[in-house]
Amino acid sequence: MAELVANPRVMKKAQEEIRRVLGRKERVNEESLRDLHYLRALIKETLRLHPSTSLLPRVCLQDDQKIQGFHVPHGTILVTNVWAICRDPKYWKDPDTFIPERFDDECAFDFKGSDFEYIPFGAGRRICPGITFAQATMEIVLANLLYHFDWELPHGVKSEVIDMTEAVGLLVKKKTDLLLHTIPWIPK
Repeated sequence: MAELVANPRVMKKAQEEIRRVLGRKERVNEESLRDLHYLRALIKETLRLHPSTSLLPRVCLQDDQKIQGFHVPHGTILVTNVWAICRDPKYWKDPDTFIPERFDDECAFDFKGSDFEYIPFGAGRRICPGITFAQATMEIVLANLLYHFDWELPHGVKSEVIDMTEAVGLLVKKKTDLLLHTIPWIPK
């Protein structure tokens, strides 16, 4: 929600898509989710900029390995910095800018870890087993929130000053609370 309120153009575009696809329906369902392409793009972009875990540790289980010229002994813990990969300018144009349109082509990147520059759920045999559930939950919850409500910052707060600093621990979360006003939206 922080990225959406900080980027009103993106929120407006997402709400227009959701409200157009749903029409006067009262609930978002799986069938209507199929047509919410921009919603999926903005979720992917959010996970790129704000992966739920910034580091993925793995243990070298095979015999000693040589990886890119480095000797890696059996049992070594290797750590992948997901946060850094998802913001690497080698892979992403304007990597620190929230641009859902970079995921317009739905086939370009998926959550399954086959594109190693985009691994919000990990990759390979150790990929998050809840990936399908997480994706469906994010889509349905966000679609309902954006369909049923308009969102505003408290009076006097500008979207440009939203603090996007993250608190890093086992999971990554926004360091400061985000306070918003909800305005119920009723289809005409």
